Amino acid sequence: MTEWNKSSWRTKPRIQMPDYQDQSELEGVEAQLSKYPPLVFAGEARKLRTELGKASRGEAFLLQGGDCAEAFDQFSANAIRDTFKVMLQMAMVLTYGAKVPVVKVGRMAGQFAKPRSAPTETVDGVELPSFRGDIINELPFTAEARKPDAKKMLQAYTQAAATLNLLRAFSTGGYADVHQVHAWTLGFTEGEKAARYREMANRLSDTLDFIKAAGIDSMRSAALHQVSFYTSHESLLLEYEEALTRVDSTSGKWLAGSGHMIWIGDRTRQPDGAHVEFAAGVMNPIGLKCGPSMTSDDLKVLMRKLNPLNDPGRLTLITRFGAGKVAEHLPRLVKTVREEGANVLWVCDPMHGNTIKSATGYKTRPFDAVLREVREFFAVHKDEGTVPGGVHFEMTGQDVTECTGGVHAVSDEDLSDRYHTACDPRLNASQSLELAFLVAEELTKLRHRPADAANG
Repeated sequence: MTEWNKSSWRTKPRIQMPDYQDQSELEGVEAQLSKYPPLVFAGEARKLRTELGKASRGEAFLLQGGDCAEAFDQFSANAIRDTFKVMLQMAMVLTYGAKVPVVKVGRMAGQFAKPRSAPTETVDGVELPSFRGDIINELPFTAEARKPDAKKMLQAYTQAAATLNLLRAFSTGGYADVHQVHAWTLGFTEGEKAARYREMANRLSDTLDFIKAAGIDSMRSAALHQVSFYTSHESLLLEYEEALTRVDSTSGKWLAGSGHMIWIGDRTRQPDGAHVEFAAGVMNPIGLKCGPSMTSDDLKVLMRKLNPLNDPGRLTLITRFGAGKVAEHLPRLVKTVREEGANVLWVCDPMHGNTIKSATGYKTRPFDAVLREVREFFAVHKDEGTVPGGVHFEMTGQDVTECTGGVHAVSDEDLSDRYHTACDPRLNASQSLELAFLVAEELTKLRHRPADAANG
């Protein structure tokens, strides 16, 4: 077996990656990136692995969320703040429901590249390369815009660094104070349509009032005043990933310095492929998207390659089947994991299997379908005696109209009002928080099941 190095992926079959026409420019960009500081550090990745290990045992719960694909032209401090804010609200509600800490991981500061169902698209008889995200090419349907441009990796790095800088400030500078976060959440429940969530919000208020009455000052307690917030993205563009990969001076292991957690998509999880090869050698927590086509044999090989030491927190299986299909596919994967004795964290991505085209021509996701898949995910794990350890949403803190349904009943006709995504439709702030309340209800039910069933 050839020893792993950060370039060994180049010897493997590669898919869903661009072919750059100017190789010398590409090499220059890679050389420049390789001199830049890593965006994240090994100690942070180790801490996240520990927290994800707890989630795999039911001692924590993962909330992973953010943009489908980060865009250069929509980059702003307000957008970062708003997504961070709604994730804090969701995490507080989920913490109350689960009665365990919520691990907060954003699809942020690196989610620039997107796999596509076809390498090209045709409009009015003209065929051009597909848009693959701002780190690779541009959205306008012209030959020049769709040409892969290696220099975009430098812009992606700059935006990711600025995003992380702001997230770290928000996490530790007082913006995440628990009382302030709950005040935002109470605003959501004041509306008549959200009245069903008011009881849980009021119980949360009572808890916080008790904490305050007991003399625990949030400004003096880091646990109530600060949060740990991590970043994640799909490690699709491997030239970018390799250039930011560094050796951890403490352990001597390789770290993907582009984000705390990276994942392998459902389209790029070939056991002998370039993306699996790269992920196998870095110390970061690794996510693996599992769609309906995931076979038991492939899953066995992938678990051995990606987590040969079977460490808890190293490997997260992110299932994405679609509403109505979870019971058909998830049990066989649970059985496979059980047969292998593998330590994994089970997470539900209810977004990617529920994308439809609306009557008005927009790509959307019905809120009810998203919720249904989450509930089916919990039901299967209850039947199997395994731990449903987290959820993974494409969402934004902006008031967009991209997914239908929710308390404000976004309709097909409303989609055109504020449809801003360049790729897949995202839950807006209200829909995200509503979903958190509904998932919290599922977690509350889970807490009341017999103890022996929870230890499977």
